[in-house]
Amino acid sequence: MTRTLRKTLRKFAIAIPLLALGFYFIPILTSVFIVLGLIDVLRNDRKDLSLFSGYFLGNGLFTWLLSPFNLLVDLLCYRNPGVWKLEQFPADYQREVNEVLDIFKARKDEIIADIDANFGAGRRGMYVYQWYGKHKIDNVAEFNKDFKYIKTIAVSVFSKRESTSWHFGPLRLSLRILYNLIPVKSEIFVECGNVKNYWYDNPLFIFDDTLLHRSVNEYDGRRYCVFMDIIRPSPVPGLIAGMLAVVSVSVERINSMFYKNWKMIGSTKPKKVGTT
Repeated sequence: MTRTLRKTLRKFAIAIPLLALGFYFIPILTSVFIVLGLIDVLRNDRKDLSLFSGYFLGNGLFTWLLSPFNLLVDLLCYRNPGVWKLEQFPADYQREVNEVLDIFKARKDEIIADIDANFGAGRRGMYVYQWYGKHKIDNVAEFNKDFKYIKTIAVSVFSKRESTSWHFGPLRLSLRILYNLIPVKSEIFVECGNVKNYWYDNPLFIFDDTLLHRSVNEYDGRRYCVFMDIIRPSPVPGLIAGMLAVVSVSVERINSMFYKNWKMIGSTKPKKVGTT
């Protein structure tokens, strides 16, 4: 028996008694959460034991608990293909994404140098300009404004041969945009369901991060990806943005658990010289 199978069986041994208690004491609520969770998880491509185990018993637990809210959000938004192309977004969304990406392209060397100066030792880092609308690092003036649709602007950096496990994001109010700043021809890719995107083939990847996904860097060097969250395209974008603003505090707390293995990187700034 493999280690993974033993771990899965242990999870089920714990889950079955808890599920039985749920059906006994709160049968309707338990049934609703199971049905909605099944509707939610079946959006994924790979419908195998590891998918259901990860969603209901592993790192997808928050995604399952938030499935009623996420499915409501789906009703308020346009159809979600899971993996997106930029041209599928409304024109004003596209303009904002291109505006931010153009800044990264123009200042790539400066941004990477600043990350390298601050990263030090570590497996994964996040260099954050904005996080769910909250301004963080302010050394790129163009990122200091409030964008209408983009709510997170950062750079994700992996050390050499560093990868994530398969995992789910918690909320579907936004979509994840990744853009690789140095698309080396190597085993460096992001994978969402059955879609495997190599950065040297396509440096831009947009997807629903509540679907099962992972990011892999098998290269002997650092991997730098622009990391953005953009609100879901919707007939009522103001409502979606407002909902994200309301839950942003909770989202930040949840994400602090999701990013517990990441180093949040500060910026090197010149010291102010005082006058006497």
